[in-house]
Amino acid sequence: MVQLNIKNERVVTLARDVAARTGQTQTGAIESALERYLADLVREAERDSKKDEVDRLLAQIDAERLPGGPSVEEIMDDLYDPETGLPR
Repeated sequence: MVQLNIKNERVVTLARDVAARTGQTQTGAIESALERYLADLVREAERDSKKDEVDRLLAQIDAERLPGGPSVEEIMDDLYDPETGLPR
């Protein structure tokens, strides 16, 4: 069995409080918290990755746009009502 010796009294108190409120063991409470934290980190990384992809695509669109042609903002304004955000 692998053991973890937690020497931080605040962490021990938090684990005890969560365990008491949820009926979990202290180990279970820490495991649940770490699983939730890891899931948040994975979601954040996926969101950042999607944002990077959108930024890359927008840059590609700007690079391929005809000189003197409409900007992305002008195209969006033509497609969507700026007051409602709905398609025209």
